[in-house]
Amino acid sequence: MSAALSLHVAIIMDGNGRWAQRRGMPRSAGHVHGAKAVNGIVEAAAQTGIRTLTLYAFSADNWGRPSLEVDALMRLLQRYLTIETRQCVEQSIRINVIGRRDRLRPSLVRAIEQSERLTAACSRMHLRIAIDYSSQHSILEAARRVPRHGGLSALSIEEFESLLAQVDHSVADTGAVDLLIRTGGEQRLSDFLLWDCAYAELYFTDRLWPDFGEAELKAALADYSRRQRRFGKVLAAAETG
Repeated sequence: MSAALSLHVAIIMDGNGRWAQRRGMPRSAGHVHGAKAVNGIVEAAAQTGIRTLTLYAFSADNWGRPSLEVDALMRLLQRYLTIETRQCVEQSIRINVIGRRDRLRPSLVRAIEQSERLTAACSRMHLRIAIDYSSQHSILEAARRVPRHGGLSALSIEEFESLLAQVDHSVADTGAVDLLIRTGGEQRLSDFLLWDCAYAELYFTDRLWPDFGEAELKAALADYSRRQRRFGKVLAAAETG
């Protein structure tokens, strides 16, 4: 699908818990099935030609969930990185985890660092996974890093984005988000990539994340391809029409 070429697609993967509860299963089971959905979407995105795929796996606010659920999520994230890194190397998919690391268990940090190191030379697609991520926190921390000499008045957008990347542990040149997808029926950004989504096209679906597959991804991309992105400008045809 040509519309996907060179796109940065971000996904808020919502609905794991509700998916499990509707089936009489514990919420943790929903996260396990959600991880399986991640595998399918990563593979489909790479085949489609998406340049960068950013997945919202665990927000800073998610620490407020029950401790058993948080522990299960952390174990699942570590297991995912450990198992899937080899597949990503084979498919030339670069892994980069964004967000805070100072509150993560050491074993998870080691898994993150190993995945990033082993996939650093991969170039087919860039897979970013947001863990303990808060866009507001990132913007605030980047502002605190603005050099005192010159200050904000002398700062360019590119320089501030570089500071944001340092705060988030993000590699360079990920680019702005073109399409943001949220599953699960909610219609909000939930503190996800607020700076990066300044001109992103938004796509909301009622489909719960474990049920979101290749067909749903292609439907979102098809919807995106029909939109006109003006970035605040007026198209020439509209000026003369």
